[in-house]
Parts: sequence; structure tokens; C-alpha cells
Amino acid sequence: MVETRTFDPAEFLTSEDDVVRYLNVWMEDGTPQEIARALGDVARSKGMTEIAKRTGLGRQALYNALSENGNPTLETLMAVLSALGLRLSVTRDAA
Repeated sequence: MVETRTFDPAEFLTSEDDVVRYLNVWMEDGTPQEIARALGDVARSKGMTEIAKRTGLGRQALYNALSENGNPTLETLMAVLSALGLRLSVTRDAA
């Protein structure tokens, strides 16, 4: 009998380059909900309790905002990115 478990991307985001690549892929093609979830994956990979402490937001509030059904505010997104040592930037679309 083969035993399986749910895939958790947070387990594989072990380097800063992994994190940046992962978020960039979702930022290019993801829906807002998928982007929020991807940021949640990254936050979990770094420790949600630590990210909550750095942002000043509650841990459960972060889990909710960065879940599949979450809808985080821009303020929350910016706070989480800052806590991760990242920032949001804009580039011109090639099309």
C-alpha cells in the first residue's frame, strides 16, 4: 500500500532564490487569490509566528488573509513582503 500526503510548497522554499522565483511565477500568471496563497506558503516556510511578530498582525489573521479563500489588503501584503525582506515592484508589460 502506498502512503501519500498533501503536497506543501512551504516545505520546499528553502532559499531566498526559491522564494523569489516562486512568488514571481504566481505574480505573472496567478489570480489574486493564488498570489495571496503563494505569499502564505512563503510566510509559512519562514514561520508564521515570526512573520506575525514582524508585521504586528495576528497569526490567525495572517493565516486567514493568506489562505486560498483570503482577500488580504494591500497593507497586509506590503507588511508581509517587508517582513520577508521583499518588496513589490512594477514593470512595463511586454505586450
